[in-house]
Amino acid sequence: MGGFYSFISHGLGRELGMGFGFGSVVAYSVFEASLAGGFAYFANLDIKQWLGIDIPWPILSLIMIVGISILTFFDVKVSTAILGVALIGEVAILTIFAIGVFTNSGAHVDIAAVNPINAFRGFDAHEKLAAGAAGIGLFFAFWSWVGFEMAPNYAEESRDPKRIVPLSLYVSVLALGIFYVIVSWAAVSGYAKIEDAIGMAQTNSANFFFDPATRLIGNWVTVLMSILILSGSFACGMAFHNTAARYLYSLGRERVLPAALGKTHPVHRTPHVASFTQSVIAAIIILIFAIKEGSNDPNTQAYLEVYGLMALVGTILIVAAQAVVSLAIIMYFRKHHPDDHHWWKTLVAPLIALVTQAYVVYLCVANMDFLGGGLRFADWIIWIDLAVLVVGVLYAFYIKASDPEKYDKVGRLIYEGVPERP
Repeated sequence: MGGFYSFISHGLGRELGMGFGFGSVVAYSVFEASLAGGFAYFANLDIKQWLGIDIPWPILSLIMIVGISILTFFDVKVSTAILGVALIGEVAILTIFAIGVFTNSGAHVDIAAVNPINAFRGFDAHEKLAAGAAGIGLFFAFWSWVGFEMAPNYAEESRDPKRIVPLSLYVSVLALGIFYVIVSWAAVSGYAKIEDAIGMAQTNSANFFFDPATRLIGNWVTVLMSILILSGSFACGMAFHNTAARYLYSLGRERVLPAALGKTHPVHRTPHVASFTQSVIAAIIILIFAIKEGSNDPNTQAYLEVYGLMALVGTILIVAAQAVVSLAIIMYFRKHHPDDHHWWKTLVAPLIALVTQAYVVYLCVANMDFLGGGLRFADWIIWIDLAVLVVGVLYAFYIKASDPEKYDKVGRLIYEGVPERP
């Protein structure tokens, strides 16, 4: 099933559903390329420091994409096992980091750092970090959080989706959310003054965690964190790859896109054609940036441009989709299942989500100059995202007029169970 695509199609109509179906495909496709850029940046730093070799960042990005392509060809259990190991490793090292900082006498622990009201006050000594900068922080919070909605896309490959999918969502949102807040608090507490933390974030963000880790705990923590950043980037890229492939699979299965995308492997039961297609898309994005911007400056080209700009393109699309899905939930239960309507689950909660998510989209657009780092491509991001949504909606109208039978299937394939493996 196609997540946002199916939900919006059922609640607000096939046309809008297809628009955001296209938007979701683009978002998750560029997310894999974004993580490949981040992976290449940190891999280049580590290899240069440990081995003295300077490998061009496009090669490192393509190595990650090829590795993901090979692993996602097999049973989904392979991907989930890798994701699980990477997640456990990240949680373990970040737990060590947080405990090490909070128990060190050199740390500056201040409860004000986790007071959400302070996010809207700004800093007297830093005029650029005024109250409006809260929108910038919210963007990075949502970018870090994108992906929790992927769970429904694995329903057809899950043994017990009605139990596993909701459980995975609750764990990722609640447990990891609290954990991330604590770790972020520890990172800020690792600096003697807030000005020191701001200075590091603005001038050397790659070492924001490494600096307090080395000073307060030991270099061994920094080394482990460096390694786990690579494994984590690879795992996140794989997760986005899987989600993009499953959107392509849904659209192919409904013949909105070429039907070949809707095929599954006879043995591994994975959407292998859609998965390979996603690998090609991610590789093309990397090659375009490498050809146009060069391959000699990982900091600017891999980190700021590929990682940063592609994250912006996708995050705005996903947050917009989350806002529209919230409205779709309200409308769906009101029109189709009034007996299942619940004042909180199907009205108040999605209404709160709709308003807050829409506000986040507004803040991202209003702060695009800052988020885009002054790069030329940032001026086109909003227009690119709007164009993707418009193309999807117009294509739905085209199908409606030219092939009514195909149109009737748009966004209507939902999970109804799959046969047990022999």
